[in-house]
Amino acid sequence: MIPVTAITRSLSGQAWRWRGGNMDMGGTDSAPGDDLVTQLLMSRGVAREDLERHRRPTLREFLPDPSIFRDMDSAACRLSDAILSNEQITIYGDYDVDGATSAALLILLLRDLGIQARHYIPDRLLEGYGPSGEALVRLAGEGSSLIVTVDCGAMAHEALAAAHAVGVDVIVVDHHKCSSELPLTAALVNPNRLDECDEAAAYGHLAAVGVAFLLAIATVRELRGRGHFEKRKAPDLMRLLDLVALGTVADVAQLKGLNRALVSQGLKIMARRENVGLSALIDASRLARAPTCSDLGFALGPRINAGGRVGEATLGVRLLTTQDPDEARSIAAQLSLLNEERRGIEQEVQEAAEAQVAAQHNRSVLVLAGHGWHPGVIGIVAGRIKEKTGKPALVIALDADEAGNGKGSGRSIAGVDLGSAIMAAREAGMLIAGGGHAMACGLTINPERLSELGDWLDERLAREISGARASQSLLLDLSLSPGGLTTELVETLETAGPFGIGWPGPRIAVGPVRLVKCDLVGTDHVRMVASGADGRSFKAIAFRAAHTELGQALLHGSRGRHLWLAGRAKIDDWASRPAAELHVEDAAFAD
Repeated sequence: MIPVTAITRSLSGQAWRWRGGNMDMGGTDSAPGDDLVTQLLMSRGVAREDLERHRRPTLREFLPDPSIFRDMDSAACRLSDAILSNEQITIYGDYDVDGATSAALLILLLRDLGIQARHYIPDRLLEGYGPSGEALVRLAGEGSSLIVTVDCGAMAHEALAAAHAVGVDVIVVDHHKCSSELPLTAALVNPNRLDECDEAAAYGHLAAVGVAFLLAIATVRELRGRGHFEKRKAPDLMRLLDLVALGTVADVAQLKGLNRALVSQGLKIMARRENVGLSALIDASRLARAPTCSDLGFALGPRINAGGRVGEATLGVRLLTTQDPDEARSIAAQLSLLNEERRGIEQEVQEAAEAQVAAQHNRSVLVLAGHGWHPGVIGIVAGRIKEKTGKPALVIALDADEAGNGKGSGRSIAGVDLGSAIMAAREAGMLIAGGGHAMACGLTINPERLSELGDWLDERLAREISGARASQSLLLDLSLSPGGLTTELVETLETAGPFGIGWPGPRIAVGPVRLVKCDLVGTDHVRMVASGADGRSFKAIAFRAAHTELGQALLHGSRGRHLWLAGRAKIDDWASRPAAELHVEDAAFAD
C-alpha cells in the first residue's frame, strides 16, 4: 500500500504534504506530547508562547487601540459632533453583505445614541459600485450634513469632490486598496491606505465591518470623554458583533488575529438571536441550531447578497436594522426567494462563461465576457471558474450600462494580487474604473479594450501565477483509519476554529479504503460509502465534482482499488443518530 506521505500526484493532479509537519509524528515546532488542538494551532503559525491567546481568541487579547489608524480620531470626533448637535446623518453602504452589515452596525449604534440615521444603498445595475457624486449631492440637498460611506469610497475621487463642493462632510470607512492620492474627505479610515503606519497596516485583512466596529469604539470613547454618558447609558458594542462576524465571513476576509476573535465572539452573540432580522434570516435558512462559520458564508450571507444582486439593494440593511418581527420575517422570506432566483441566473451565466474557457487555455488570467450576463452574479461565477481552473478569472457583463461598457468582477488564487493589477490597469488607462483587494476586484471597461486587458494581465501576472500554481499542493493536518473518523474527533477539531480564509479548517486523509458505493446525488455531487481494513465504514461526499477529473475517477475508475480520501470531517446530524462523514476534496490511489 502507498502511504499518504508518498502521494505526489492525486486524482486531481496535486501532491499531498503536511501542513507544518507530520501530525502523526508531531509538527516541526511541536513536541510529541502536544495535544491535537495545539498541533493545529502551531501548524497555522502560532508560536508556542502565544498558544493560549489563540486557543480562545477574545477581543481583550486582540483588539487594537483604534487611534493607531489614520483619521480614526478625526472620524470619531466629527461623528460625535453630529450626534451631539443632532445632525442628519446618512450611512452610504455597498450592496453586498459587508456593506449591509457595516451600514447596519452604524445605524444601530446611532439609534442607541438617539440618532435616527438614514441609509442609502446604490442599485448595482443602475448606479454601480461606490458612491456617485449625483447621489451624494442629492443627499446633501435633502438635509444630510454628514455622510458616512462604508465598504466603498476609497477610490471615489470625483464623487467625493462633488460632495465637498456642496459643503457636505463625508467620512469614508473602507478596506479596499487605495491609490497614493486620496479623495477629499472629512476623514478616511482604511487600514489599506498607502500612508498607513506599519502597526495599523497589519490590520489590512479586516473587512469594512471590522473597521466600522473600530470606529464605533472610537466614537463611544470620544463621547465618553465629552461627558455624554454621565446621564445616559453607553451602548453595548458587544451586541453588534453578530453583524461583524457575518460581514467578515461573507466578505471572505482572512480569519486570523483580530478577525478570528471578532468572528468567534460574534457567533456567540448570534446564537442569542437578539437581532430580530438575523433571527428571522436564520429561521428562513432552516437552521435548527446556532449558526456556524460555514453557515455565515453559505446560508445567511448569500441570502443578504441576493437582494443586492438580483433584487432590491436595501433589503439587507432593512432586515438587519428592523425591530419589527413581522417585517423581518417578510424580508427574510423575500431574500430566500431572491436567492433561489439568483441560483438559476448564476447557472446560466456560468455555463456560458465556461464555454469560453477552452479557447483561452493559454491564458494565465481568464477574461470571459458576454452579452446579457446579469452583473449581479458575475462575481460568483468568477469564483466558480477560478476554483475549477486554478487560474484567476474575470467575468464581464457586456452592455451593462447605458454607454455600452462592460462591468466585470474577478477572483484570484492564493499568492496573486489581482486587485493591485486591476488598479494598475486603471492607472494605465485601460479601464474606466477598477479596484479591489488581493483576492477579488471589480472593473468597468470599454469592450473594445478587452483583448488588450487580457494581454496586459498575462504579461504582468504570468510569472506570479505560474509560481503560485507550481507551489500549490493539498495540505493535510492528520491521517487516520476509518475507525478514527468519529463525532468526538470532529468536535475536537472544531475547537481550533473558527475556520476560513487565512485560518484553514483541518483537512484529514482517511484510508486506505474501498468504495462500497459511489453514485451521483443531485445534479453534480458524488456520494460515497467507504470501508477500511479495520472493518469500519463511513459516508463521504464530493460536492460539485461529478464532471471534474476527480469525480470521474471516483465514479468510474475506483472499482476494486484502495484509495486515500482527503477532505473535511463534518457531523451529519440529519439521521436519528449523528455520525461523522467526510466532505471529499481530493483522493489518491493507495495501491
